[in-house]
Amino acid sequence: MTTTIGDRADTLPPVGYHVEAFTTEETAILERFFTNTTEPVFGLVNLPEVVKGALFARYSRSPKSVRRLFLDEFYDAPEVGIRAISSAIEGDDGRIKMQRAEDLYNRVFTQYGDDSVAQLGGVHLACEQASNVLTKVLEWGRLAAYLEQSTRYMFYDQRLGERYRYVVPPELAGLADEYAATMDHLFEVYAGLTKSLTAYYQTLFPKADADSDFVYRSTIRARVCDDLRGLLPAATLSNVGIYGTGQAYEMLLLRMRASPLAEVRHVAARMLVELRKLIPAFLVRVDVPERGAAWSRYLEETAARMREIGDDLSEAVPARPEVTLVEWDPDAETKIAAAALYGYTDLPDDRLLDLARTMTQEEQRKIIGAYVGERGNRRHKPGRGMERVSYRFDILCDYGIFRDLQRHRMLTLEWQRLGTLHGFVIPESIVDLGAEGEWRSAMERAEALHAALVADHGADVAQYAVPFAYRIRFFMQLNAREAFHLIELRTAEGGHPDYRRVCQEMHRLIREQAGHEVVADAMQFVDHRDYGLGRLTTERRAAAKRAAAGIEDPGD
Repeated sequence: MTTTIGDRADTLPPVGYHVEAFTTEETAILERFFTNTTEPVFGLVNLPEVVKGALFARYSRSPKSVRRLFLDEFYDAPEVGIRAISSAIEGDDGRIKMQRAEDLYNRVFTQYGDDSVAQLGGVHLACEQASNVLTKVLEWGRLAAYLEQSTRYMFYDQRLGERYRYVVPPELAGLADEYAATMDHLFEVYAGLTKSLTAYYQTLFPKADADSDFVYRSTIRARVCDDLRGLLPAATLSNVGIYGTGQAYEMLLLRMRASPLAEVRHVAARMLVELRKLIPAFLVRVDVPERGAAWSRYLEETAARMREIGDDLSEAVPARPEVTLVEWDPDAETKIAAAALYGYTDLPDDRLLDLARTMTQEEQRKIIGAYVGERGNRRHKPGRGMERVSYRFDILCDYGIFRDLQRHRMLTLEWQRLGTLHGFVIPESIVDLGAEGEWRSAMERAEALHAALVADHGADVAQYAVPFAYRIRFFMQLNAREAFHLIELRTAEGGHPDYRRVCQEMHRLIREQAGHEVVADAMQFVDHRDYGLGRLTTERRAAAKRAAAGIEDPGD
């Protein structure tokens, strides 16, 4: 038997998961639509694509597992028609169908042998009870779609089984009790502040007569969750829904198997088991010693060498603002004007750039203005000519903000290890409540645990103990077209106030430091205003849509 890099997951105790209970009847239903009914990683089968998408969309705002959501909200819904699908597939032998499909794929792959073939088959996969360290690994790839459970639509004050919603890393040994006690304390502080912070915002923003109880409660809850999430450790559990092609999953698994973290490798092994029930031929190379195993080993060894080099750089960390624009092109608007013209002339690229350089600033502005056009909303994006120039930002903000901005995958983003070096943030509401001392005490207790974990288990494992309120450093490099998408979306009224602030600063630096006024002014849907209850307008719009469709407000 050949030993691969992924086998290291077997050298440590398994990751502990809460096993959800289903009745015999529920299990019989679930077995028709999910690849298993007991594991935290599983695939979705025998469902229309629109139903899978709807399940994952609902998933991101609910504390329930996707299988429980399916039973409670989808299976018996007459407009969805799941019962009819269930009846139609009874008696079918799925193994025969899968074998036939795999035989066909193998013939095609043999005939056309190309990696692009693996881009043509996709799978919906759920990864539940994943730490917030693991979710960042799962969401690294650009060529897949992800929906992650949001921290702003549910309170983390309830236990999942015997403990709060956090993972205990398999690497822990002697410090396991201290780790659990510190994690419990963070969640207990979170739970203790939930009611008082809710009352604080209800007093600060009384309910308007025009708003339903549901709209008001949802808005207040989002604001409270936004403030309290800083107490949640990186070990906090989340659910992630993934849709990806065979090629995307192959690359994800190769990266995960090279991880220094046992949880990541353990989940990679579970994912491979479930994916091989669905698209086995797409993943044949993952275990091949000279292919997948060699690739994972290359990633692991490269990372190890770079860590050694990085550890030798002992220079003191300089003081920096939250957002720093470190790189931009002084000739950006000249180049955009040239790039904008390319698709509408017969001239070569370099000649258009020469012509653009002879133009006045007003002539360039006119071309770019015409190229941007009359934008009706933020989804009306200018063309790919905007991709000719880019900006590179170095950002130092709390881990909660990073989690939100990291989801933008059509740019280049890389982050440093999460730790306690850069300090933590305290929401103004916590200070107003007089709970600053309690917040600081919780952070300092987590910092002490982090230091002990670094000493005993290394900096990678120690990340689990760090609360979201601690700052992390990362860079974002994005072209101007992606900047339209990111900055306009993340400064919208309903966004978290902290990432709104970061993206507002990015927009200001593009305009004032880089001097790209034409580009910045074309981002007309960037919102620099401050809002007390940012989610209120969004919740009102959602309520109006439900009312127009004859749908009652859902329960909490």
